[in-house]
Amino acid sequence: MQTFKVQGMTCGHCERAVVNAIQARDSSTRVEVDLEAGLVQVEGSLSEAVIREAIEEEGYQVQ
Repeated sequence: MQTFKVQGMTCGHCERAVVNAIQARDSSTRVEVDLEAGLVQVEGSLSEAVIREAIEEEGYQVQ
């Protein structure tokens, strides 16, 4: 499982946007978002670079 610290997520819409962006690249990927902690956990075969790109394309910053 890969964990990413993400800035800018504040609501359910943000959570859905991130989950959908990642799963659009691989629908079998499991994504969990913790808004309070600003964490996104991804389990699947996607590379770190692809996940970062998906999150950043939605307008959020990966630290």
